[in-house]
Amino acid sequence: MTLRNRVVLAVLFLLAATVASAETPRQPTLKIDTLEGTHWDLAAHRGHWVVINYWATWCAPCIAEMPELSAFIKAREDVEGIGLAFEDTDRAEILEFLKKHPVEYPIAQVEVDAPPADFDVPRGLPTTYLIAPDGSVAKRFLGPIKEKDLVEAIKAGKPAGRL
Repeated sequence: MTLRNRVVLAVLFLLAATVASAETPRQPTLKIDTLEGTHWDLAAHRGHWVVINYWATWCAPCIAEMPELSAFIKAREDVEGIGLAFEDTDRAEILEFLKKHPVEYPIAQVEVDAPPADFDVPRGLPTTYLIAPDGSVAKRFLGPIKEKDLVEAIKAGKPAGRL
């Protein structure tokens, strides 16, 4: 192996180690104030599946998935959710947007330059995390999702015989 190949492999190894260390923790924390003025804490939702959905008012796929995501969360007693508006805009603009596109789950605004520490910075929108009842990340979705995607992920995450 040439010196050049060894250097390239060393750099790739270091990059992989850096990426691995930046991954979302097994049981992430999320404490945030919603646009409605309430405090939302992920730990308080243990025992339920939790959908954490990063979105933006300018994101067409985000807007398209909102009604189905909202209906899914509302219809399931074992699922809760929160939307994280990932954009640099005024709170009032997001509230105005939500009047036209209402959802059945709380919304919080996330600073694009200071997102929640325990979650990866979204590489695209929408980005959705499904948190299992034990608080662990069951699945991360990049791009728009459908009800069937969440149902399949929940079924895959449940012990046999507990559907």
